Amino acid sequence: MSATADPADKSNPASKLGFEPGQIVQEIGFDEDTDQELREGIEEITGEELVDEDYDDVADAVLLWHREEDGDLTDALVDTLEYLAEGGVVWLLTPKKGRDGYVESHEIADAAKTAGLSQTSSISVAKDWAGTKLATPKAAKSGKR
Repeated sequence: MSATADPADKSNPASKLGFEPGQIVQEIGFDEDTDQELREGIEEITGEELVDEDYDDVADAVLLWHREEDGDLTDALVDTLEYLAEGGVVWLLTPKKGRDGYVESHEIADAAKTAGLSQTSSISVAKDWAGTKLATPKAAKSGKR
């Protein structure tokens, strides 16, 4: 494992998430089951420590770890928008199918729509976690008139 990270380094699990140096990433839903390698990879790429739920400034992106038992997903997504910078994205990380806490894809789609977010992609981000990239309508349409 390298002590320095190149954002294009495919061995870094966070390289698929599109983070860039200098970005502030707010992490919500951290628990003992979160993927530490992914978290460290994000910090290596951005050069910044992840900030937690108590961060009270705008963040460029939100990393939301959510499990079925964590409560209402729509409410959690709406809460992520409070300090999200214009054009920012939410990476919703949920346990993969067959893992404890799995969230059905239709639940993710419904919650995202209700929260006013657009689902742009879904990928495998770690051994036990899937990632769904959600964007605000302005971020999803950026560059289009």
